[in-house]
Amino acid sequence: MRLTHWTDYTLRVLMYCATSEGRAQPVTISEIAQAHGISRSHLTKIVVDLAGQGLLETTRGRGGGLRLLKPAREIALGDVVRKTETDFTMVECFDPSQDMCRLSGRCRLQNVLHQALESYFKVLDGVTLADLVSSPFTGMPGQMVRGKVMSGPSARQA
Repeated sequence: MRLTHWTDYTLRVLMYCATSEGRAQPVTISEIAQAHGISRSHLTKIVVDLAGQGLLETTRGRGGGLRLLKPAREIALGDVVRKTETDFTMVECFDPSQDMCRLSGRCRLQNVLHQALESYFKVLDGVTLADLVSSPFTGMPGQMVRGKVMSGPSARQA
């Protein structure tokens, strides 16, 4: 599964704003565009969408910019991905109107992929925007940290 550029850039905007929480001047679209090498006009569309979702406050004019409307610890990654990705149809049998598979009804692939997608979102739902930008990185269970696979309660203490 691959995230769209829209979701990638959405996450970058939110993370940039999260790392700038508490600073006197709000973040600007131009600042994010320059930092990430992304088109300003593309980011403007993303910012409008995020404001519409109630995640960003935007202020126009001199001294204006962007700020998170919620604390970063209250923004779950899973919610953001669900709102920005438009298609979770991994194979044609996920969509009955497009299903031309001769194995439908006898195949267990659809069930396995649904379980995998649920697991994917379970992980994303457990990660907040604050987790993505906090320092130092402590890792999550099952991740490689300093060349070792971490699991269990000690993974957070690595």
